Amino acid sequence: MLDIGAQDVNGSLRPLVPEGCRYIGLDFEAGPGVDLVLDDPYRLPFDAGSVDTVVSSSCFEHVEFFWLMFNEVLRVLKPNGLFYLNVPSNGEFHRYPVDCWRFYPDAGMALVNWAHRAGYKPVLLESFTTRQRLDIWNDFVSVYLKDEATLAAHPRRMLDHIGHYSNGRRHGRPKLLQPEAAPEDLAKLQRLTGYSKPQS
Repeated sequence: MLDIGAQDVNGSLRPLVPEGCRYIGLDFEAGPGVDLVLDDPYRLPFDAGSVDTVVSSSCFEHVEFFWLMFNEVLRVLKPNGLFYLNVPSNGEFHRYPVDCWRFYPDAGMALVNWAHRAGYKPVLLESFTTRQRLDIWNDFVSVYLKDEATLAAHPRRMLDHIGHYSNGRRHGRPKLLQPEAAPEDLAKLQRLTGYSKPQS
């Protein structure tokens, strides 16, 4: 398992790694939780098709050209390999060393479409936006499978076990699950002020 953006700033995915799994923490600079510093932020020093799982939490908003890193993740994954991506959908400006992006519900499919242009055949298994819990953040969570030909090997989805989310996508279902147009902050503001969006 590779963890992109593994530096322990406000916590780490390392304690959640299943027993027996070899975990390698990658980052763009040295720090707590980092096993390997990347010389090139768009090149992973691993052979094509050699990795079972890649995870990344609260990192891709700091990657200037995250779509290049997405294709690099696909390159190193095995055909039935998974990529778990967690990035902010809203939240305050925070530089590590830059803060460039926020991800909305269509971001997952946009990344799949980008990868198709490069000759890959990934599948978005699921995506959703989390609810705020004890802080200001809503995160966009998505899980990708490298090769659609191995889809049958991965029947389970997080969305089958959680209920507290918005704008979910589940492979095989064309419509958004629990769709909401207003981000949670805006919905709260609308309730407080009594504002309603004008009808067009």
